[in-house]
Amino acid sequence: MNYTKGSRRWIPVIVSVFIQLCLGSTYIWSVFQSGIASALFNGNNGLAGLSFSLMIAMLSIGGIIAGALYKKNIKPKIIVFAGGIILGLGFILASLTSASAPWLLWFTFGILGGIGMGMAYSITISVSQRWFPDKRGLITGIIISALGLGGVVFTPVAETLMNLLNNGAIGSGELRTFLVLGIFLIICTVGGLFIVEPPQNFSPKGKIQKQSQQTKISFTPKQMLGSYQYYALTIAFLFAALSGLMMIGFAKPIAVAKGMAQAAYIGVIVISMFNALGRLFWGWISDKWGRKNTLIVILIANIAFTLLVDLAQGYVIFVIIALIGFVYGGILTNFASITADYYGPMYMTLNYGLIMLGFGAGGVISSFVAGYFKDIAANDISLMFPAFIISAAASAVAVILIALVKPPIIKNCDKNKN
Repeated sequence: MNYTKGSRRWIPVIVSVFIQLCLGSTYIWSVFQSGIASALFNGNNGLAGLSFSLMIAMLSIGGIIAGALYKKNIKPKIIVFAGGIILGLGFILASLTSASAPWLLWFTFGILGGIGMGMAYSITISVSQRWFPDKRGLITGIIISALGLGGVVFTPVAETLMNLLNNGAIGSGELRTFLVLGIFLIICTVGGLFIVEPPQNFSPKGKIQKQSQQTKISFTPKQMLGSYQYYALTIAFLFAALSGLMMIGFAKPIAVAKGMAQAAYIGVIVISMFNALGRLFWGWISDKWGRKNTLIVILIANIAFTLLVDLAQGYVIFVIIALIGFVYGGILTNFASITADYYGPMYMTLNYGLIMLGFGAGGVISSFVAGYFKDIAANDISLMFPAFIISAAASAVAVILIALVKPPIIKNCDKNKN
């Protein structure tokens, strides 16, 4: 099918949205957190949360793998197909985990799931951006918002499945739910058939692209690694992710500790819903304000909302969680867009995978920090306040780095062929 005619360029984007929706199931981890911790890790929240953090960490590795394959002229549809198989197998095999071999969950859900997710995630973003060079921020927001929306869709699904599939043993419902979610293998592999890139020199009909010299060139991964901006952005991504993921992964346990156990799963839905809205909103805003300005506003707001968690009582905690999810949603959107802005679209898949190493590192660190303080706090959430301070401080460091970074110098870079 010729996607260059009329509105057909939306087809790869729409399919990418459905794929990202499935990938977003990872953001419902806090629904599984307590049961998995009790069943497999003797109640250790840090070790249980490592499953989620490994998936986040391997997301960047999956992106790098996808970028390397793409650089070798492997078609995007094949990369997404392979990523879907790896992700689906990760969920299916995770259901076989037992207390005698809890590490299997880290390998299956964490490592395999993360690699498969990263491959599909990065390719769908870069291909969609190439179809809409005139609306890069908005399109990135649409794609990544679907990732966040996955939490809204699959939280009630997972809660229902866990109750239906529970055989009375602690954690049995959670593990069997992983098996059912293996259906993502089919959705991602079939959807991958529609992920095709535009032809060379594609330009939207009737659109005048107001591109600066910066956006007309592309840095190779080697050239990007030679710029200080890469390290500033990657470290900023680490601290921004550390701050946000501590709240994403522990939304339900925090609600339980606040005395909202009966409606705690609402916290997961709320943070996922506003996370998705934030990705779309901040992507749209960044096309008007600029990526740097948008990121700075997002991170400063995150500092304020994080420090309010300890003070929130009753259902107010869901409002605070919603606001944190909303501002956090803009982090992934804008780091993806600023990567394309600074380093060009030609090597976007691999370049963004390299920058996402910071996101992955932040995910691993966040699980240990939040898990450590959650174990200490038990049901007294006030004892977890130091974790909120760490989260706010991480956002502050990210603000400083983003404020100081400037576009890389243009020299000896590949001309943009697309």
